[in-house]
Amino acid sequence: MLSKPKDQKLAAVLAISGILIPGLHKFYLGQPMWGIFYVLLSWTPVPKFASVIEGIWYLLQSSDEFKRNFNASAPLSAASVSPVEAVDPARVGAVADALRQLDTLRQDGLISEFEFEQKRRQLLDRIV
Repeated sequence: MLSKPKDQKLAAVLAISGILIPGLHKFYLGQPMWGIFYVLLSWTPVPKFASVIEGIWYLLQSSDEFKRNFNASAPLSAASVSPVEAVDPARVGAVADALRQLDTLRQDGLISEFEFEQKRRQLLDRIV
């Protein structure tokens, strides 16, 4: 079961059925430690609420987003994968330089790790 692609709707049904038996969806999605955690806390309402919320979250995700999160080896649709040829090498070089400068600021203690990570993600988003 671990090697097969995970079905989004089945994961959502298992999560919502967590009202009765919390954690089934975690085992299905290949997260057994979280599944055990949910089972151990099943005497409280916390995993039941979390299961329902996760079930709704699974349903609200696009299929590509679900595949990206839970089927790392599954191919994404052609619309979600940007072609490599579309990336401008000059833009990549500029972003790489900016990342190096940002890393220097972080190492010098002028920005926090959190600020560095935020700016790094913003810069990497500019490449695509």
